[in-house]
Amino acid sequence: MITILLVDDHPVVRHGLRGMLDAEPDLHVVGEASGGTDGIDLAVALSPDIVLMDLRMPDLDGVAATTRIRAAVPATRVLVLTTYDTDRDILHAIEAGACGYLLKDASPRELADAVRAAARGETVLAPSFASALARQVRQPAPAALSPREVEVLRLVAKGLTNSAIGRTLFISEATVKTHLLRIFNKLDVTDRTAAVATAMSHHLL
Repeated sequence: MITILLVDDHPVVRHGLRGMLDAEPDLHVVGEASGGTDGIDLAVALSPDIVLMDLRMPDLDGVAATTRIRAAVPATRVLVLTTYDTDRDILHAIEAGACGYLLKDASPRELADAVRAAARGETVLAPSFASALARQVRQPAPAALSPREVEVLRLVAKGLTNSAIGRTLFISEATVKTHLLRIFNKLDVTDRTAAVATAMSHHLL
């Protein structure tokens, strides 16, 4: 069972999300918060698998709440669900540690599938965001990745751990970490999700 915390300042939205998600046999909403501060407290108390996070809230915005949740409960993944699709919102959410970004006009099936993908450790980005991400990356053309680095990053995008990537490619975990450090440096990012998002935006994957 995948446990979910809803963080959104609109009660009607939370009610609708709960109904859609609880209708799925493998998904269960364990809590609701009306703002970022309460969301942090509940995430720490409940340790859900997934937090569905709105971005614009009155007390503490979703980007700040995401940063704090990721620091306090590293095993919990944050999936941003919002009505806003501006370039800056997308980039800031990913930089804050969100594992993905969806708009609220997503269908119930798309939402459920995105939650499952996030729980598997995958990066969830709607294809329409690729062009926006491309406009925001610091390097207009990142350094080319080697074939092996592309292989590693593709497995990262599928949610594999470093040890699982090593077994798949028949290399040591230390070598996987070395490849990842080189990838981060070439793409000018600091984490796995941002690396996948940036690579996707430049059609490297």
